[in-house]
Amino acid sequence: MKIYGTVGKLIDRYGTEVTVDNEKTKAFIQPIRYNSRYYALGGKRVISTPAHYAYLKIAEGCNNRCHYCAIPGIRGPLHSRDLADCVAEARWLAGEGVKELIIVAQDPTAYGEDWGKPGSICELLDKLNKVPGLEWIRIMYAYPERITDDFIAAMKRNEKVVPYLDLPIQHCNDTILKNMNRRSNRAELLEVIGKLRREIPGITLRTTLIAGFPGETEEQFEDLCNFVKEVRFDRLGCFAYSQEEGTPAALLPDQIDDEVKNHRAEIIMESQMNIMDRLGEKQVGRDITVLTEGFDRYAECWFGRSAMDAPDIDGKVFFSAETKPYYGEMVTVHVDEAIDGDLFGTRV
Repeated sequence: MKIYGTVGKLIDRYGTEVTVDNEKTKAFIQPIRYNSRYYALGGKRVISTPAHYAYLKIAEGCNNRCHYCAIPGIRGPLHSRDLADCVAEARWLAGEGVKELIIVAQDPTAYGEDWGKPGSICELLDKLNKVPGLEWIRIMYAYPERITDDFIAAMKRNEKVVPYLDLPIQHCNDTILKNMNRRSNRAELLEVIGKLRREIPGITLRTTLIAGFPGETEEQFEDLCNFVKEVRFDRLGCFAYSQEEGTPAALLPDQIDDEVKNHRAEIIMESQMNIMDRLGEKQVGRDITVLTEGFDRYAECWFGRSAMDAPDIDGKVFFSAETKPYYGEMVTVHVDEAIDGDLFGTRV
């Protein structure tokens, strides 16, 4: 439904952060106080995603100060939402029919640090797990530096938290990581990844990489290529470095030509596609749970996502079904084939 006038302009500008009085059909910004600052978060809002999933923003701003990122300058330092407010919104979303809740922030694992309570994400997961109606809880943009034993334990004990974690590492070379002002080194990254895979068997790990960061040599890029092949992330996105105005990295010498940066990113993605093809083949013959999202009229089959896939950035599961599913229904699909990151099968 298209909304016009002031309401529409607010929604266009702020998206899901706009709160709405549904009865009067008037938009208003409901201020929520975070450490003496006001933000347009909390309360009823427009759900801009399909009805069966929604994003829950648990914090605004970031304290990490990565040298390539402009967000701290735009959004300011970390300001975590009140825990009870997050849970209240999750309950409202579940009441609206949301099955999958996707937790987002610039750094969800830092949630509560501005209150002096690091690790509060664990308590939040415990409470969200008890919200009736929710079936999947997914965590995006978790920083490797804050993947503690307590965090892993919270993922394990809460059955609604899917075994999936988006872990943006950006690079693996120690020199590049230092120049990015990242807090981990290669050895620490490998330790965190190994621990997650040991403690949560079958976990799907997604990461994001930057190719062509200022000063990245051919040897350092080759190091990144070898790391991708060694670690074999289940999901991966690689982007050419973008020179963001006002960031320390934008002022670094040895900026790399766009053509070189783009080519390096393409090399990483080609390597990842080969990895994903082999990982996809391992799903053939298995029965998996799929969240139904629609019907493909061209292919004449249904499609959805498994717990292994986040919306928009990961693959889909296409399936035939004798019994018509409804949008948002959880169905069991027997996987018959894997092609280019997508799975194909039949509803059981």
